[in-house]
Amino acid sequence: MPKKTSSASQNTTTTSLALSSLHVRLEALDKEHQWLLKQIKKKRTEFNNFVEQMRALGTEIFQQCTPSFHKLVDIDQEIHTLFEEIFATRKFGKQTKKDVEGIYRTLQLAGIITPKKNQVDDEKTELEELFANDELENDFSDSTHDRYRQHQEAQQELKFTSRNKTDASRNIRQTFLSLAEIFHPDKTNNGEMQVRHTEIMKEINRAYQEGDLARLLEIERQHQVGKSIDTNSEDDVTKKCKHLEQQNELLKSQYETLKQELASVKNTPEGAMVADCRKAKRAGLDPISLMLKQVEAEIQVIASIRDFVKAFHEQKMTIQEFVRGPAILRQMNRDMVEDLLERMFIDLDEIVEL
Repeated sequence: MPKKTSSASQNTTTTSLALSSLHVRLEALDKEHQWLLKQIKKKRTEFNNFVEQMRALGTEIFQQCTPSFHKLVDIDQEIHTLFEEIFATRKFGKQTKKDVEGIYRTLQLAGIITPKKNQVDDEKTELEELFANDELENDFSDSTHDRYRQHQEAQQELKFTSRNKTDASRNIRQTFLSLAEIFHPDKTNNGEMQVRHTEIMKEINRAYQEGDLARLLEIERQHQVGKSIDTNSEDDVTKKCKHLEQQNELLKSQYETLKQELASVKNTPEGAMVADCRKAKRAGLDPISLMLKQVEAEIQVIASIRDFVKAFHEQKMTIQEFVRGPAILRQMNRDMVEDLLERMFIDLDEIVEL
């Protein structure tokens, strides 16, 4: 006759199976947790490196292009002054005056010179003040950092719901207090240990101030100070699973936010400039030198127009010659007309195809 299985044996088996299932769940959550921490660290490093490249590129462009920008501002101001003196000292008929004003207006509309004389003065004064500031480079770096830190905070604000923000804040604070309880320098009398704890607390404080849960958890794992659990206790394992689930959800949100921030930064004009510079370097080109050549070419164009206006100012050419405009401006006008016609024909072809 078969033996009956006791209820105690059945309960033990059920408990064992439940605990085994929880262990599997705990292992999966822990692997996900470690993966998220790793991905956030990589994405954070990528973000910081990209912003640093933007700052470095901006500083390099500023340092190398400043003399050229000075030239552009000076020539621009000189052209405005020449026209101002022409209108003040020369006597023109009604139509001739309108023609000369037309040349002046065309130069402004074409973007060859700035629109208004007073704007030139304001820009020149502003540039001079900036160039005279020895701390400009640091100011540039700080303002760039602040700009993207503010952007980061704004993105974080948009990402989280009120409940998520509360949960994140609670987890961050709890983790911070737990780490501070262990690593506060006053917790040890050992001089060498105090120095070590002081450095660790700097990292903890920085992560807490930035709301960086992942970094706090990295520190916790790095120094193996997380709370231990009884793996044979179903309650302990269940609590640990629930805790990891909550943390993983918050880490997923932090990871998604970091990805969005990086994409947003790359879409800025400064980010596009970094991307263009990378492409140029891969092609074996020096992007800063190319930029300087382009600026110098613009300087030559504007300088030739300045000389043209100066010749008229000194009455070295007739009104008819001046009204025809500088050769380079006529060429630019032809190019603009050709571009306009080309766009019109393209649009016409598209209409016909429809």
